[in-house]
Amino acid sequence: MRAYLDYLRDILDHGTRHDDRTGTGTTRVFGRQLRFDLSDGFPLLTTKRVWMKGVAAELLWFLSGSTNIRPLLEDGVSIWTDWPLKRYRTTTGKDISQEAFETRILESDPFARAWGELGPVYGKQWRDFAGPNQRVDQIADLVDGIRSHPRSRRHLVSAWHPAELDAMALPPCHYAFQCFVDGEPGDGTLSLMWQQRSVDSFLGLPFNIASYALLTHMIAQQTDLQPGTLIFHGGDCHIYDNHREVVTEQLSRTPHPLPTLTLRRRDALFDYRLADIQVENYRHHPALSAPIAV
Repeated sequence: MRAYLDYLRDILDHGTRHDDRTGTGTTRVFGRQLRFDLSDGFPLLTTKRVWMKGVAAELLWFLSGSTNIRPLLEDGVSIWTDWPLKRYRTTTGKDISQEAFETRILESDPFARAWGELGPVYGKQWRDFAGPNQRVDQIADLVDGIRSHPRSRRHLVSAWHPAELDAMALPPCHYAFQCFVDGEPGDGTLSLMWQQRSVDSFLGLPFNIASYALLTHMIAQQTDLQPGTLIFHGGDCHIYDNHREVVTEQLSRTPHPLPTLTLRRRDALFDYRLADIQVENYRHHPALSAPIAV
C-alpha cells in the first residue's frame, strides 16, 4: 500500500488550498490513479486500522438495493447516519443525539421510513436504475454479461443519475465502475476500475479501496474467474484541513504485509452475508480518527 502513501504525499506536496461545500477546507489535486494487484493480497490499509466489518456491511447493503440506514444500524454500522441526522435536526429544530436518533430508527418503523431514507443513492441505482419505460438491475445484468459475453466492453455500472441527484442525501462520490475479463470463465481474471469524482483521501479512500476489492472478489467468484487488478481513478482528490495532522502521522508509519481474504461461496452474488467474509492475518498500526465532513 505504499502507492496510497505516495498519493497522500503528492496531495500535500502539489495540491492547492480551496474552500469547499462543507466549510472545512481542503488541499486538492485533480486526476490521480492507483493500481492494486489483487494476487499480492487484499488491499486493506495497514498504516491504520480500516474497519472491515463496516466495509463489508455497506457493500452488502448496496447490493441489496436498500437506501435506508436501518439495515446498516442493525449490523452496528453508523457510517451513513450523519446525513439523515442532519436533515432531521434541520427540519425539526430538535437537537437530538446520534444515539437517540439511531435508537428511534431501529425501534420505530414509521420513524425509520420518514427519517432513515437517503433517497435514490447507490443501492437504488445499482439495482433499480430508472429509465424511460424500464427499470434496470445493473448488477444482475453485469454478472450475466460477464458470464455470457466475457470480452464485452460494456461491463459497466453507473450510480450517477442526473435526473435523481437532487433527491439524494449525497450524490455518489464513486459514481461508476467497469469490469474487464482477461481469458474465459474458468480460466481467466477479472479486473475492476472505479471512477470517483470526489475523494476524501484519508477517511474515504481506504474504505473505497477495500470495498471495490471485495466486490471484485465476489463477482470473480460468481463468474468463475480469479481477481486481477483493481484500479482507482479519482477526480477531485483532496485532504481536508482537519485531517492534515493525522495524515502526517500516517505517513510516518511503515506498512505491514497485506492480509488475505477468505470468501465463502454462495449461489448468487446477492446471497452473501457478513459471516461469509473473513480477512485473515490483518496486521495494522493503531487506528487514526478524524471528523467526517458532511
